[in-house]
Amino acid sequence: MSDPKSSYGEPVDEPNGVDDVVGRANEGLADAEAAKRDAVGSETPAPETPADEAPGASDAPSTAAEAPSTAADAPAAAEPDPWESPEAASLDYTSSATPAPAADDSPTVVVPPVVTPSEPVVAEPVVAEPTVVAAAAAPQPIFVQAPEAPRPRGNRAAAGAIGLLAAVAFAVLYLAVWLGVDAIKGDVTGANVGTTALEALATWSLWVPVVVFFLGFWLLGAIINRGRWGHWVVFGILVGVAAYAGHILGALFQAPFWNLTASEGATLVEGELLTPLAIAAFIIGRELTIWFGAWAAARAKRVTELNIEAQREYERTLEAGPQLVRA
Repeated sequence: MSDPKSSYGEPVDEPNGVDDVVGRANEGLADAEAAKRDAVGSETPAPETPADEAPGASDAPSTAAEAPSTAADAPAAAEPDPWESPEAASLDYTSSATPAPAADDSPTVVVPPVVTPSEPVVAEPVVAEPTVVAAAAAPQPIFVQAPEAPRPRGNRAAAGAIGLLAAVAFAVLYLAVWLGVDAIKGDVTGANVGTTALEALATWSLWVPVVVFFLGFWLLGAIINRGRWGHWVVFGILVGVAAYAGHILGALFQAPFWNLTASEGATLVEGELLTPLAIAAFIIGRELTIWFGAWAAARAKRVTELNIEAQREYERTLEAGPQLVRA
């Protein structure tokens, strides 16, 4: 059991390094050289013998002189060579020639321990300096006006213009029937036909039915608009009824009705219901609506085709997109 005092109280010798071994070897060599010099110095030099002395005499003293030297060499040879020791054998002769590194005389720096915070340290954000980036010159936008959708064309104005021509025709035919009826009665002859026609042109009885016919025709054309001719044929009867009512209204204006009493006005209306001119007004209005309505329907068909073509062109323009035309 080891002594605790020797273990803790006294310092323990640590093994020396390579430099200590080299130093001990050098010390051993120095001791051996010193012992050898001491042995050689203690020997007494032999006296010189003359050349003519006998060989026998000269050999004896030399032998005797050599004996002490051999005896003196014996203690030196008996001492072990320090280079043959295990410690010297373990030395590296090539490394012993290398000078030992010089001791570092710089002071030892003691680094204090780094204390890590219990909470994570949030690094402050680094605000980078704003960099000015030169933006490339963007091309200037080119504004192209979008095409407008075509407005569908109507046929109401054309129906009104055609209605004016139909009204003129109605007036001519109505006047002809008027003169014919008067001729049958004997009131109109070849001598006074012109005078009677001029007098009829200045009466309400002629122009009120004409105006009512025109209004009925134009109103029907506004309703049908771009309709087919069949609509004019079917609904033309309404224009005939309007012309018939215009004949009766013309008789009231011709009376005039503001000078008549209610009974007189009723008697006048009853007398004009089945007159030849009233029936003629209905028939003329009905037929003129059919034939002039055919003209209006043909015009409406053409307008419909133009509208379809304009719509197709508008759709093609939208599909093609904006086109940049350079001069």
